[in-house]
Amino acid sequence: MLAGLYVVALAAAVPRGAGGHGRGGNWSSEEARRFWGPTRTADTADSADGADGAAASGARRVTGSARHFDGVPSVGVLFYAGEDMKDHHCTASVVHSPKGNLIVTAGHCGLGEGTSFVPDYQQGAGSQPYGVWTVDRVFTDPRRDDYGDGSDLDFAFATVRPDGRGRQIERVTGANRLIRTPGFTDLITVIGYPSADSDPADQAVRCAAVTARLAGHNQMRMRCDGFSSGTSGSPWLVRFSEKTRTGDLVGVLGGLNGGGPDGEDADRVSYSPVNDDEIFRLYLDAINGREPRR
Repeated sequence: MLAGLYVVALAAAVPRGAGGHGRGGNWSSEEARRFWGPTRTADTADSADGADGAAASGARRVTGSARHFDGVPSVGVLFYAGEDMKDHHCTASVVHSPKGNLIVTAGHCGLGEGTSFVPDYQQGAGSQPYGVWTVDRVFTDPRRDDYGDGSDLDFAFATVRPDGRGRQIERVTGANRLIRTPGFTDLITVIGYPSADSDPADQAVRCAAVTARLAGHNQMRMRCDGFSSGTSGSPWLVRFSEKTRTGDLVGVLGGLNGGGPDGEDADRVSYSPVNDDEIFRLYLDAINGREPRR
């Protein structure tokens, strides 16, 4: 049954032919900006409103059922150290692991050298509420691609270094739990960070949506306006708890064409690979520090 389940889904569509594909993760900040580029925010709504309880918490409308809100500790932005945090290019989230040092995002996000993770990013804050964490090692499936069967493998894990007090990130922010996707139809809550170019508010958004199967792929699709450039890697969560502000992660925004269609639906429809054996193999590689081999 879908009642009582919440999933968090963040979506961003990657333009075809954009720079940065197949670079193995070693991007410059300028290449990342070209890859994500500004995209328009959709002006109309196609999905039902109010399912995620955002109105009760005073969240503001974006478009459709996506709303700005204050964010959660386990979800944040990726940006390149030495650059303005406002140049964040993807979303990531903390996922439970034995060492408590693991985040998950989309494989196409290109976590190059010098990438940092900012949980619960707050635009304009003098200091971030949960700090800034340096990405240490990145784990992606070498078979991933943007358009073929390899788009079913568009997920990545990364370890982050302890903070200055020696604490692992999960101790500070809490974590979502990686689980198998129960089916192609789920009620999810989606949380992500559009880029400042595509959404000048530069704030987290959330949305509730019902997923369906993306034809021809081992992926889900969801419809929710407001998931524009920057939201790739957003966690798709079921059983999201307003008390703990975490949930069970059944997907991340990504997949075919980088996570969404071309054209007028680019910011309204988002994709996610299904969590099956493949993502758990990569998860084991990440927690054991093994180089993925396929």
